[in-house]
Amino acid sequence: MSAAHPVAALYADHHNWLHAWLRRKLGCTHRAADLAHDTFLRILKGGELPEIREPRAYLTTVAKGVLVNWYQRQALEQAYLEALASLPEAVAPSEEERYLILEALQELDALLNALPPLVKRSFLLAQVGELRYEDIAAQLGISLSTVKRYMRQAFRHCLEHMPDDSP
Repeated sequence: MSAAHPVAALYADHHNWLHAWLRRKLGCTHRAADLAHDTFLRILKGGELPEIREPRAYLTTVAKGVLVNWYQRQALEQAYLEALASLPEAVAPSEEERYLILEALQELDALLNALPPLVKRSFLLAQVGELRYEDIAAQLGISLSTVKRYMRQAFRHCLEHMPDDSP
């Protein structure tokens, strides 16, 4: 690979292979093209490219992460669309509102997925399930003080990653 542009060389040497691999996984050439693009974008965003001895294994690992994120987005979108379908037409959001809500849900999902699983579960049980901390402790088999610690951790995480709306 070229020392000046290692990602460009990786792309040139392996893009077609990655696209074919994704096409076999997804059964759709257009989605495969999008996710191959997302894979290389993730590599570019990752900063300096490590020394790669097995480029296809490296690309497969990165692409699997991209695939997992894509499947999670699809599941979230499907759940949202099912919830919308149950609303009366008069209160259903416009297409633009639907897009904005779905985008916000995906950002929230990514934010919460960065938490350890039990912290995320505790937070969701409290915020969405409206359970009391004592009930969360009993349901998860952890102490009340642990639930409180998890909630502080989750709130701190959310506050640290809140967008800054100041001008």
